Amino acid sequence: MHIDEIINGIVIDHIAAGKSMEIYKLLNLDALECSVAIIKNVPSKKMGKKDIIKIDEALDVNLDALGYIDNGITINTIENGVKTNKRHCELPERIKNVVKCKNPRCITSTEQEIDHIFKLTDRENKVYRCIYCEMKAK
Repeated sequence: MHIDEIINGIVIDHIAAGKSMEIYKLLNLDALECSVAIIKNVPSKKMGKKDIIKIDEALDVNLDALGYIDNGITINTIENGVKTNKRHCELPERIKNVVKCKNPRCITSTEQEIDHIFKLTDRENKVYRCIYCEMKAK
């Protein structure tokens, strides 16, 4: 398999195997005009298997959203064919409009303009709860 080198863009690396399509949808990568490569089940010494997403365009990604999906992800910025920056995702304290509250009685169900905001309530188990109704995020 041959995936072309990125000259200017980003590489989302160390994605848990099988999570790349969730990230693809969350970041709306289908709307981009540039090349996007999803490489699944890549052998990794550290992780066993991992996924990688290569985007042939510089763009700003939501680190909180990526940290919510998988807090082990790294984002490498590539400029002129050289890695210039490496950022690590962490489990965010709050996430906004990443997941939607499923509680039909929550104010976010009736008021469409209200942001869906969840706070981290249990770091060890990665539990997030809606700030309005305390419903657990799925």
